Amino acid sequence: MCRVGTWAKQIGVDIKVLLRGGVPLHAEAAAAQASREVGTIGLGSLLAVIALLWLAFRSLRPIVLVSASLLVGCAAGVAVTSLLFGQVHLLTLVFGASLVGVAEDYGIHYFASRQGQPDKTPRRLMRLLLPGMSLALATSALAYLALGIAPFPGLRQMAVFSATGLTAAFLTVVLWFPWLDRGPPRSSDFGRAIAGSLAWWPRWRPGAAGFAIAALAGLFIAGGLQRLSVNDDLRSLQSSPQALLQQEIIIGQRLGLPSPAQFFLVTGADTEQLLQAEEALTARLQPLLEAGHLDGWRAVSDWLPSAARQREDARITRLAETAVLARASDLLGETLSAIPGEPPPLTAMDWLWQPVSGPIRPLWLGQVGMQWGSVVMLEGLRPAALDELATLGKALPGVRWVDRTASISRLLAHYRQMMGWLLLAGYVAVALALFLRFRGRAWRALLPTVLAALLSLAALGWLGVPLQLFGVLAQLLLLGMGVDYGIFLLEHHDDPASWLAVSLGAASTLLAFGLLALSATPALHSFGLSLLLGIGLVWMLSPCFRGPSPILASH
Repeated sequence: MCRVGTWAKQIGVDIKVLLRGGVPLHAEAAAAQASREVGTIGLGSLLAVIALLWLAFRSLRPIVLVSASLLVGCAAGVAVTSLLFGQVHLLTLVFGASLVGVAEDYGIHYFASRQGQPDKTPRRLMRLLLPGMSLALATSALAYLALGIAPFPGLRQMAVFSATGLTAAFLTVVLWFPWLDRGPPRSSDFGRAIAGSLAWWPRWRPGAAGFAIAALAGLFIAGGLQRLSVNDDLRSLQSSPQALLQQEIIIGQRLGLPSPAQFFLVTGADTEQLLQAEEALTARLQPLLEAGHLDGWRAVSDWLPSAARQREDARITRLAETAVLARASDLLGETLSAIPGEPPPLTAMDWLWQPVSGPIRPLWLGQVGMQWGSVVMLEGLRPAALDELATLGKALPGVRWVDRTASISRLLAHYRQMMGWLLLAGYVAVALALFLRFRGRAWRALLPTVLAALLSLAALGWLGVPLQLFGVLAQLLLLGMGVDYGIFLLEHHDDPASWLAVSLGAASTLLAFGLLALSATPALHSFGLSLLLGIGLVWMLSPCFRGPSPILASH
């Protein structure tokens, strides 16, 4: 961290602005932002769930029991994550706060069914609900655990936290709710209105109107996917305050600090070859300096020339010295001659022992294996020169261009592609599980999620929002959560209570991930926006594919 303050007055400089910079300040800003979002997202989601439960059930019992299942889920997530990883990242807690919008689905489904079937005892009702709820847990947990495949500790913590929390909440509902729920269920106008809306919800049917709607949706999807761009640039995930970034830039400009993210790595079989490679590199950098693409560089060879250059410099110096002595001899009428002999070249080891090498010494890597290495740092690098510098690193022997930002961006792109293939494999696995349960009707549970995924991606394309790794991860979770709605509606065909449970669960999930989309952390914002679109679409589409009405089917 660099600070310039009022003590500069001692040397006659009046500085009233305090500039701050350094990694600790960025880490502190990120931690403070994450702490704020933990409270906002978690509290907002919890209050939204409580309000929905009260409006739907008009009783404190569902609120208390569902809240208890959520607390058990969050506590289990924290405990298991701490046990496996030794600590819990703040980003995991921010993401885990959105678990409130998912884990309450099991409790809501139970109480909605209690409201719709008051004649059944809690234990008998739970036995009827258990197959569908178990299948919903399996798909959701698998989708969350898919996050753990990526080699990012934060994502692995999120996966463990979420899968553990969901399982604990599910077990709390299954094992404890039938024993603790002793009072009669209450109904409400709000709950009846939502449950009754299933009767007039449109069904998709093959025909002129149905195929016209399908064609319009296909055109929307095709146009949006064509417009959808991909952005894996690490800089797009930057969440540090703009004021702090600006101060960092000013400090770097005033102190001439080199870029730590882009530099040249130079290697050679010995120190002489290494220094000659550096000299060839700096000679090629000179035109970029003159063109204004960078302000300078820091290289060991600027302070310690190679032995070949030292000998060449000595030869030129000797010629100049001879000419000067000859002219002086003519003017003085005396014979002047240079001191005989030539000093040996300055070696790297001798130079490193000198105090003058202190500022440049960190650039000297020394012998690594069979090679000698050094680093050439760049000052005032402009983005326009990156491609030319990368080409330069490939053209010179012993020189390699290192762009850490680009390397991490390529890694993000690699895992985005890997997660894309994993997403396709997940759809195949879920389709197989649904087929084993529903046979020929399995497509009705899966198709809404497929359409919601395609429509949400197309919407991002039409809105001009690029797809990132976290957007693909959101699609994985959409698969796990969206299929639940189709499962519940197929398990209890045209049951208003199941539609009430689906609607309340979707509404609370939308609120949870809607708040996540407002996060100032770019990764969480992209993740939340993708799920916000996807969950809303799958909620609207699921009842459209629940099949023909039982009354019509009987005729």
